[in-house]
Amino acid sequence: MRCLFLALCCFVSCDGFLFQRWRPESTPAPHQNEILKKTVKSTTTAQCKMMPLDFVFVIDSSRSIRPSDYEKVKTFIINLLQFLDVGPDATRVGLLQYGSEIQNEFSLNTYRTKKEVERAVKSMQHLATGTMTGLALQYTMDTAFTEEEGARPLELLIPRIAMVVTDGRPQDEVEEVADQARQAGIQIFAIGVGRVDMNTLKAIGSEPHSEHVHLVANFSQIETLISVFQSKLCGERDMCEVVDHRCQHICVSSPASYRCKCRPGYILNPDGKTCRAEDICAEVEHGCQHICANIRNGYECHCHPGYQLTIDNKTCNQIDYCDLGLHNCEQDCVSIPESYICKCGKGYVLNPDKHTCKKIDYCEKYGCEQESMSTDRSCVCKCRAGYRLRPDRKTCQKIDHCVDGTHGCNRSLKTQKMLVFANAEKDISSKLMGKHVKVWICVRQ
Repeated sequence: MRCLFLALCCFVSCDGFLFQRWRPESTPAPHQNEILKKTVKSTTTAQCKMMPLDFVFVIDSSRSIRPSDYEKVKTFIINLLQFLDVGPDATRVGLLQYGSEIQNEFSLNTYRTKKEVERAVKSMQHLATGTMTGLALQYTMDTAFTEEEGARPLELLIPRIAMVVTDGRPQDEVEEVADQARQAGIQIFAIGVGRVDMNTLKAIGSEPHSEHVHLVANFSQIETLISVFQSKLCGERDMCEVVDHRCQHICVSSPASYRCKCRPGYILNPDGKTCRAEDICAEVEHGCQHICANIRNGYECHCHPGYQLTIDNKTCNQIDYCDLGLHNCEQDCVSIPESYICKCGKGYVLNPDKHTCKKIDYCEKYGCEQESMSTDRSCVCKCRAGYRLRPDRKTCQKIDHCVDGTHGCNRSLKTQKMLVFANAEKDISSKLMGKHVKVWICVRQ
């Protein structure tokens, strides 16, 4: 009996074991599967939906950073990458580290996936030299954010973000170059670790400083900024709609901030809000002979009034208004700047209508006593027959042939009415040197 009881207990226990072993697992409902998948996905990645960015890390790799702290910076970068959507058409990531010199680890167009970027960050080597932060910002502006290095064109309005991580006072000037970088459209986040001067960080970072400048006590605390930047970069607010931006031309929203942008042909003033016309003519060798005029996206050459641009679009030729055939000048046409004038030839004068000509009458007021004749340059007075012109060249006097010796009485033997004998009855003879000479007398009529 006792054996039978033990056998029965064994059977029940074994049967229970087998029942538990072969009992089928419960299958959740379809909608429960979807919820489970979403929960797993949300816990395995912190990636957020965000706008594309051109993002460059600028890392201080000076000797003041200990190797263990340098590794913490690398970890910070990798953790920050987790919520960035990295890709050629999403967020492009570049990184450079600096000491006394710049070392570009990878450009915006170097890697196409997040995994590739992470491997590159892990393989970085500490430079352990100086702290040339200004030099690093200059390189960031002049090289890292160029289209050759993978930055997308400015007209696409994709935010350009530089994140500077430093632990010391720069050994060069940063204020001016940082301002130039911001003017170029780069949004700068400045992260200081340890005993970094806050004024230096503010000189580097964009405004508002409350959004772009951060200071932590040590490298162990840098990880606390991950959530801060996640909320900044993942925020879907359109800052241009939220704030009173006062941009004169264009407001461009970027993560946790905005920036003002000018229309083509204009540049942003130092106030970061207003715009002024870009003076391309002052910056390029335009080659314009007369006037260089700034226009949208460039310049063009103009000419002074009365001139026209030649085929090279740079030099100018005077316009010959006479060649246009619209002058109506009777004789000569002379081109002048912006117009023309009519002129007359020698011996002619322009009429009041400024187009026709009349011959100049020099004798009209000359005062000839008898007759006159106009020449090309003056008036010539003349006298009638039996008169001659006096020395004044205007009046006339009767010709006295008996006085001027042109009567011819001593040469002609012909008797004329005007030539008679003084004594009609006989020849008048006189004795001269023993000869008799016949004398003739000239008598005026």
